[in-house]
This record gives sequence, C-alpha cells and structure tokens, in this order.
Amino acid sequence: MDKGHALPQDIRDLRHCLRMKSKYAILLVFVVALVIIEKENNIISRVSDKLKQAPQSLMEVNSTDPGLVPSENGSLSSLSELDSAFSQLKSRLQNVTLQLGGAREPAVAQGPRRHVLLMATTRTGSSFVGEFFNQQGNIFYLFEPLWHIERTVSFEPGGANAVGSALIYRDVLKQLLLCDLYILENFITPLPEDHLTPYMFRRGSSHSLCEDPVCTPFVKKVFEKYHCKNRRCGPLNITLAAEACLHKNHMALKTVRIRQLEFLRPLVEDPRLDMRIIQLVRDPRAVLASRIVAFSGKYETWKKWASEGAAPLNEDEVQRLRGNCESIRLSAELGLRQPAWLRGRYMLIRYEDIARSPLQNAKEMYRFAGISLTPQVEEWIQKNTQAPQDSNGIYSTQKNSSEQFEKWRFSIPFKLAQVVQRVCGPAMSLFGYKLASDQETLTNRSISLLEERRAFWIT
Repeated sequence: MDKGHALPQDIRDLRHCLRMKSKYAILLVFVVALVIIEKENNIISRVSDKLKQAPQSLMEVNSTDPGLVPSENGSLSSLSELDSAFSQLKSRLQNVTLQLGGAREPAVAQGPRRHVLLMATTRTGSSFVGEFFNQQGNIFYLFEPLWHIERTVSFEPGGANAVGSALIYRDVLKQLLLCDLYILENFITPLPEDHLTPYMFRRGSSHSLCEDPVCTPFVKKVFEKYHCKNRRCGPLNITLAAEACLHKNHMALKTVRIRQLEFLRPLVEDPRLDMRIIQLVRDPRAVLASRIVAFSGKYETWKKWASEGAAPLNEDEVQRLRGNCESIRLSAELGLRQPAWLRGRYMLIRYEDIARSPLQNAKEMYRFAGISLTPQVEEWIQKNTQAPQDSNGIYSTQKNSSEQFEKWRFSIPFKLAQVVQRVCGPAMSLFGYKLASDQETLTNRSISLLEERRAFWIT
C-alpha cells in the first residue's frame, strides 16, 4: 500500500523539477535575447547617426574607397573601425560636394550669424551695392521689404507721424531680421491666402526668394506682379521663405525707408541679433539728378523752374530736400561719434568710392560684417562693373561704375546744383563733396568734386 502511494509522489516531484528548469531556461533565453537585441540596437544607432551626418552621393557610392569595404563576413572587425570608416566616407563626400561646386553652400553656419542692414535713400546706388550681398549664396537677402508698409500705412510727413512711421518700420524690420516673414502678410495687398502671394515687391531682386526650395512649380493663369528673373516660380510661399531664411548662415536686408539711426538702437541691443549697419551716402546733387530722370513726373516743377525760371520753386519741395539731407547727416554724425551701443556695428561709405573701386570696397564691407567674401561675389562684381555701357532701366545693377558715377554733372543745370548746395551744405561738407562755383566747374571732369579721404568710416 505504501509503495502504491510513493510512485505518484515521485512523478509529481519530477514534473515539478522539469517545470522549474523550463522556467529558468526560458528566462535565460529571454535575457540572452535582450542582450543581443540591445547590442544590435547600439550598433544600428551608431550607423544611423553616421549616415545622417554624411549625405548620400551617387558618385561617391560608385567610387568607394577599397579601404572602406567590409570583410568577407559582411561586417567590420570592430566598432572603432566602423567609426573610422564613416568618418572617412563623410570627409570624401564633403570633398566631392565642394569639387562639384554645388549651388548650395554648407548648411552649418561658419561663425556667428550676422544681420546686415544696408541703410540708404533712393537713387544712391543701393540696388547695385545690395547685390554684393545678394550674390552670396549663404546670405538670405531681402530687397526693400518695407515698401509694403509704406504703401499700406499712411503717414503725414514731420512731427509725431514721422516718429510713428520710424517705429513701425523698426519693429517690422526686427521681425524680418529674425526670419519672421509672416509679419509682411499684414501689409501685402491683396492679403496672402494660405501664406501664398504673387505680390511680394521686387521678388526677383532677391535670389533667396527665387531658388529651391522657395521657388515652387509655376502655376498657369495666376497673375504674378513681381516675378523671378531667371526662372518661373509659383506664388511666393512665405512659409518656405521663412524656413529658408533660418537655414542660411546670415541675413541681409536693403532699405531706403529708414533714415534715423537712433531708432535702431533696440535692434542693435537685442541679444538675438548681431547687427552690422552700413550707411550708404551719395552726392545729393547726383541724387537729385537721378531722381529727376527716374521719377520724372514728381519733379516737373524742378525741371520747369530750371528751364524757364518763371515760377518760383515750391518751397515745400525745397524743405523736403533739406529734411532728407539733414536726417542723413544726423544719422552719420551719430554713427561717427561711436556711442557705446553702436561701437563696431556701424560703417559709413560713399557710393562714389564704391564705384571707383568696387571690389576693394566690397571686401571692406564683408570684413566689417564678419562674413567671408566668396569667389561668386567677386566674379559678379568684375562682370557687372565693367560693362561697355550702362544697362537700361532705373533699377539696373549693371554699370561701367568707374565712368558712371560722375555722369550727373552733365545732366543737371547749375541752377539746381546751387539749390542743393545751399540746403544740403552741411551734409556735403561732412561727406567730402566739394561745391561747384559755376557751370564750367560743374561740367569740367578734370576738376574733382570729391575730397580724397578714407573711402569708409568704421566705428
């Protein structure tokens, strides 16, 4: 009887033992599997990181260095070899990209991000000088974006309204320099829909708004008032433009709608911005001569008075000219005084000096901005400052610059030059522009009307 009961107990013990061993075996297998998976994940993660750092190139893949080929078992002998292999691959891929002269420059910023403001007035050659920055592939350049604010917000000249306009311009400018291009949607007419607009002023004057990926496929039957020059693009996608701005190494903007340097102090002191302000000036007699040609309808009274002399010159227009010259002079004097907030961030340069030595002065502007001048910019300057004759168009940037800058002396009557000399005398004296005593002096090229001094003042 006792033996009959002992047998089942042994079987039960055996079954219990087998079950425990099975559990331990499963647990052991599970742990081993986890260790293997973890190792594989670490290796895959390392490989993935390396692949993300090295952009793929078909040319490079098809000409693989034998030293990078894995061993026969399909893997490298160690993780350190894997790191070394990918480092070599990354270096080779970057070299291939540079050799191909890729249109896109490195996305990684070289040094601090600069924010360059070219500050000028109309007909001072600012479109031409702005191209020095527009031609640089790693700079996001905007051409006169504040034009939309001027057309949308109504300002009366002088007094509190002038201050109000300056503040609005300044605040919009700050957002643009921070790549917040959406701010313009409040001022573009008609209002953009879904962040798309075909009405961005002079879009074609900014390479950054006409290159990939900002240049979207052309849309038929969509009227585009301002289109790109060398390719057909769809309406400007402001979201894509803002993203492109953030991916460029630097930001530059040209405007003729900010006159008072003191209003820019909050921008200079903003820790998010590394401002460099370049104030461009030109002989006010040359400016008036150019405006009479470019904006003929607005200067009919000047032309009539110069040719007929019957009706007196409108005093309001004379005072407007005086106001323009004074605002330019006061801003320059502030910059040259080198206040602490502006030290190292202000440069004054004359258009005439740029016209005579464009490449030399471009290098000085880039050195001041802390940005490297690329061969593409140098090539553009050489090509577009030695044209056999000036291109047509009031906004042309193609000039024989060394001959062009004094053409105004033969197009403005001495009577008008006298008016400018009378109301803009202090500004002319500060910038080194000599007065002409008569028509003969004005038109005699052998008599220089430009004082020889440093072509630029950096503070």
